[in-house]
Amino acid sequence: MDVIKIGKYISQKRKELNLTQKDLADSLYISDRAVSKWECGKSLPDSSIMLDLCKLLNISINELLLGEDLKMEN
Repeated sequence: MDVIKIGKYISQKRKELNLTQKDLADSLYISDRAVSKWECGKSLPDSSIMLDLCKLLNISINELLLGEDLKMEN
């Protein structure tokens, strides 16, 4: 897993939804410093909140862990 790539992806998706780090953190009941650490590539979201994070960002777990959008194919 590329922690830097995942962090940039989280940041990109958050900004697409016009959310601040604090908005995202408040929705997940965590600190905005935790979100900042993810986006800087210093840490990853805890597995206990990954599903909630994905729901908020409208992405799949696979997309989160890859750090990129996946194209849907039939």
